[in-house]
Amino acid sequence: MDIEERLRRTRRWLWIVLIGLFLSGVTAFPLEIEVRWLLRVLDPLAGQLPALVAWIERVHTGLVTAGEDYPFLLYGTDWLAFAHLVLAVAFWGPLRDPVRNVWVVQVGMIACAGIVPLALICGPIRDIPWFWTLIDLSFAVGAFPPLWFAYRHIRAVEASTARA
Repeated sequence: MDIEERLRRTRRWLWIVLIGLFLSGVTAFPLEIEVRWLLRVLDPLAGQLPALVAWIERVHTGLVTAGEDYPFLLYGTDWLAFAHLVLAVAFWGPLRDPVRNVWVVQVGMIACAGIVPLALICGPIRDIPWFWTLIDLSFAVGAFPPLWFAYRHIRAVEASTARA
């Protein structure tokens, strides 16, 4: 595989991560509305998925109560959203020059690995149901492979240019 093809593949993998981070960021702002919509969609399935619907109802109640009584708590999710957007911007570096900015991809892979202990330790402490912890873990499972494939292509490009 030639260098240009590897760079194209690297950028495709990185776009997946960048778009995922961007979507995670922008969707973290209107949480109460989104959870209300999710609850409406899941309501017909309450008989088949009672634990899931009960959890979503609890989350919605928590968001509404926090918004009405303690709106400053929701400021934390605004910062979470902002962090996702900043991380998405960070991936512009590897899109422009993957070899020079490989460190961003490495940080992304480390962050994916960090999701696992965070979810497994903090989830139970915060009374997060196991099925929701699995959803949290899916972010690591979903983001690590494209980062890994991009990383492998970047290292191959780096090796090819070093030989030349």
